[in-house]
Amino acid sequence: MAIVFLGSEALDRKQVTWGQLRRHYRAIYPDVYLPVIAEPSLYANTVGAWLWSKRRGPITGRAAAALHGAKWVAETTPVEIMWTNNRPPPGIITRDNHFLYDDVMEMDGMAVATPQRAAYDLARFLPRDQAVAHLDALAGATGLAADHVAPLIHRYKGARGIRGLRAAVDLMDGGAQSPKETWLRLLLIDAGYPRPRTQIPLLDDWGSEFAFLDMGWEDVRIAVEYDGDQHRTDRRQYAWDVKRLRLVAEHDWLHVKVIAEDRPRDVLERVGQAWAARGVAVPGPQMGDSTSRRASPRRAPSRRASNHGR
Repeated sequence: MAIVFLGSEALDRKQVTWGQLRRHYRAIYPDVYLPVIAEPSLYANTVGAWLWSKRRGPITGRAAAALHGAKWVAETTPVEIMWTNNRPPPGIITRDNHFLYDDVMEMDGMAVATPQRAAYDLARFLPRDQAVAHLDALAGATGLAADHVAPLIHRYKGARGIRGLRAAVDLMDGGAQSPKETWLRLLLIDAGYPRPRTQIPLLDDWGSEFAFLDMGWEDVRIAVEYDGDQHRTDRRQYAWDVKRLRLVAEHDWLHVKVIAEDRPRDVLERVGQAWAARGVAVPGPQMGDSTSRRASPRRAPSRRASNHGR
């Protein structure tokens, strides 16, 4: 018997009794059971949602992205399935959406949306910044590109959320190494800066890559990087970061380090100062006050960008 199973099937096959089912298993959805000693997980919930749909509702959205190898999907994320039931139990989101045979593939015995279809649904139903973070992770895991999603946009051109879908897919970048890097990239784009390139390789004197910059602009040699917790808690990582920043400076790059405590306004001001230091007209809007006009974008960043960093 599988670790996640339908209680009614197990009883019919006499694999368990009612007493055993009540004592040793717990229901995660109606008629879907898991051993009480098993750790909760998104994968178990995903299998359970598939079983709950009578094995007919293809997995899509964030759960499908996780099955395709995307990171940063929380274990408690609701499982989205393409199914017609309008009253799903807690933990399952049903999408009564049209799909075709080639939108679905088999994974672990379940019907799962292809990376393209998963991206299509992610971008339609999630807020833009959240959608782009998941799209970035999916692209990083599968090599997905905007061109791969374009046929679905054309196929279902009258579907709900197409405008947001186009915007999110256009911003997708598999070079993001974390949701915070996605947030930082979107902050810069929303402020009016040219779209930064991600994972910029730096070469040593022998032409070998010694580092990759999170994001930046090669023409002005400005890098912007998000400094995660591991850079402070791992001594070896910390030592390498110090050496790496010295090498970055030796190669005439200006480096803007961003940490979790930085406010979006402060980040944009420091990026503006880096552009001004290059003697290049600062792109983008200004922040609004006289002290930051010389080195900051030319109008306040969007409320969406500011709130996301808090």
